[in-house]
Parts: sequence; structure tokens; C-alpha cells
Amino acid sequence: MADWNAKPFAISCGDPAGVGPEIIGKSWQQRVEAGLKPFFAIGNMADFENLTGVPTQKIEQPAEASEIFGDALPILHIHEADAAVPGEATLDGAQCSLHALEIACGLTRSGDAGAVITAPVSKSQLYKVGFRYPGQTEFVSERCGIARENGVMMLAGPSLRVIPMTTHIPLKDVPEQLTGMLIIARARAAQKAMIRNFGIEKPRIAIAGLNPHAGEDGNIGEEEQRIMQPAIDELRQEGINITDPIPADSMFHEEARAKYDVALCPYHDQALIPLKTLHFFDGVNITLGLPIVRTSPDHGTAFDIAGQGIADPRSMIAAIQMAATAVANRQIYDH
Repeated sequence: MADWNAKPFAISCGDPAGVGPEIIGKSWQQRVEAGLKPFFAIGNMADFENLTGVPTQKIEQPAEASEIFGDALPILHIHEADAAVPGEATLDGAQCSLHALEIACGLTRSGDAGAVITAPVSKSQLYKVGFRYPGQTEFVSERCGIARENGVMMLAGPSLRVIPMTTHIPLKDVPEQLTGMLIIARARAAQKAMIRNFGIEKPRIAIAGLNPHAGEDGNIGEEEQRIMQPAIDELRQEGINITDPIPADSMFHEEARAKYDVALCPYHDQALIPLKTLHFFDGVNITLGLPIVRTSPDHGTAFDIAGQGIADPRSMIAAIQMAATAVANRQIYDH
């Protein structure tokens, strides 16, 4: 069994015209105070060479990263081109980001890297170069041999973890997609992830209702009674500690959050609004259900501020830290 915890982490560059290279460089600058284990960036060397106060060094193999990490940011150079112009997304930049993502997954699957951290990409640009996935989560899942619908997105911060049970679909489609099978699958993934990635032996799962006031006993919506409750009853028979549907407007204040370890939410914004309100600068996207650890900052490319030196690296730093926590806990669990 590979010692994942001993391997440097692979960070794909994201769209090079965005803030990816900058927040990777700033994370390296804060490596000591943030307690970051060695990592290396994958992309075009030229996109990292002009970062202020960040010495860089080209590597040929991931193993070299640990040796030079204390003195320079290691770069696995995989794309030959001029440096990207900050804020100006191009097809060449999209190709670079896709190639970096592919290599990061491959190196981690092979055991040469300990985890994948993905910097933000421009999906609109990726679609123009043949990318056919809703996002990086589904791409990484398939590269790991997992059906794209089985890669589960969790957003996590220091005081809240949430899983949107449906993700990037129109709101009008949510009731149709929110099936008992989906609820059961997401709850099982949450249960396993809490134990394996976060070291919580007996996870407590809360589930938000779909309708206002969780349907109010069927008076303003029947999905809670017709779809959600039977699935919850089945999960309890499996020994999973999960609540009945809770009104979403009363489950994210401090006292309520203390009563559960992870919240399942029927739709995207129901999960992400509280997470980003509480942890806009240190939220992390972690993919559950994979044979490897994959995390990402919970923000986009920020083309509007790219190249100005003002990008906040806290979410990237948190993503690296969470990857290290998950890798260490998995080592304990697997042994």
C-alpha cells in the first residue's frame, strides 16, 4: 500500500489567466506558518516565474518536490507557451489547465503524489476545447474509475460541512431529481467520508427539507413526507444517525450547527449560501467517494483581479490543509 502521507501534493494550475498561479505562490510563501506539507504546481513554468517573492524551480519528477520545497516552489512544467495575460482567458490557457488536471489525477492515482488540489478553471473556456463535464469534480471522478454521478461534492469550513444532493441543475428540476435513491447514496457517502476523511467515528447527519418549514406536515409541499422520510427511515435501519427533514432557515445558526457534523441539502444554493456566508475565504471543496483525496478552493478564477497581487490565498491554503488531514485520517483508517 502506498504511503500517501509521505508524497508531495499535486496542485493543478487552473486557468493560468486567473488567480490560480498567484494563490499557489502565496500558499508556498505561507508554508511555514500554515504548516503546509510539500506540494508542487503543474502547469507552464512561465506563469509562475514572475510571482513577487516566490522563487521557482522546475522539477522532472514529483519526488524532487520534497527536496526543494523549503527553498523554492517546485513546478512540473507541462505546457510550453508564453506566460498568460492576467484576466484574458484563452483556448491555450484552457488546454494548459486541462492538461495539468489530467496529469495531477494520474500522478495521484499512481501513488507519485499524495493528493490532488485543483486551482479554479474557466468552464466556459474548457467547453471550447472539448471538456464535457459539469465541473472538475466529475472529471476527477471518471479519471478515478468512479461514475461521475457517484463523485460527491462536499463544501467544508471550520464550523460547517455541507453536501448539496443536487448540484448544477435548474431549481425547477430539483424535485424530480431528489429521489430516495439519491438521498440514500449521498447520506452513505457522507457517513463514510466523516469516518474515513475526518476521523469522526459516529457521524451525526442533518438533512434540510426541500420546502419552506420542511413542508409543514404536507401543507406546503409533500416531498419531505413522500420522498425524504422513507429514505431517512431506511438509513436509520442501517445504523446511520440522521435527522428528520429540518427547516433550512433554522439549521445553520451556531447552536444548531453544534448538533451535527455534516448537513445534506436538497439543492445547490441551500448548501452553498450558508457555507460561503460563514467561510467565504476559507471554504474548501472536497470530493467524496474517490480512491484518492481531491480538494479545491471554494472560489472561481477571479479574472477581474488576476495579476494585481491582491488575490486571497486562504481558501487554497485551507484546501491543502484539508487534503493533509484527509490523507492522514485515511492512512489510519486503512491500516
